[in-house]
This record gives sequence, C-alpha cells and structure tokens, in this order.
Amino acid sequence: MFRITLRIDGMRCGMCEAHINDALRRDFKFKKVSSNHSKGVAVILSETAPDEAQIKKTVDSTGYALTGYECEPYEKRGFFSKK
Repeated sequence: MFRITLRIDGMRCGMCEAHINDALRRDFKFKKVSSNHSKGVAVILSETAPDEAQIKKTVDSTGYALTGYECEPYEKRGFFSKK
C-alpha cells in the first residue's frame, strides 16, 4: 500500500476539495482520497504506486495546479498494533 501526498494550488473551499476528489476517483482506482483546501493537499491511499504524470494530467484538467508529489510506503496501523 502507498500513501501519496499531492500539493495542489488553487483550492479555496470545500467544493474545490470535492472537485479534486471526484476527478482522482474517476481516473484512478484508489482506496481513499481526501483533500484539505486550507493546507493545499490531497492525500491518497492506493494499492499500487500511480504514475505521477497521469495524476498531474488529471489535476491540471480540473483547473488546479499540482505543485508537489510525494509517494511513500504505507502500513495501516490498527488500534492494537505494536508500533
């Protein structure tokens, strides 16, 4: 599993968040997508590492600008995990 953090410029409200989330869900099969306009980020959980160029194309098509991309391995930690 991977956690992808996108820096997105141009989000101003909750509808902007929804617009980004819908576009990413439409073009990719992600486990989870959540955006925060006040922080200017979208966080994605995915089974596979997505292509950065394709994500940039999707974000750019919404009218917002992708300014940063970070992909790192992710391990879900439960309430009783030992870590």
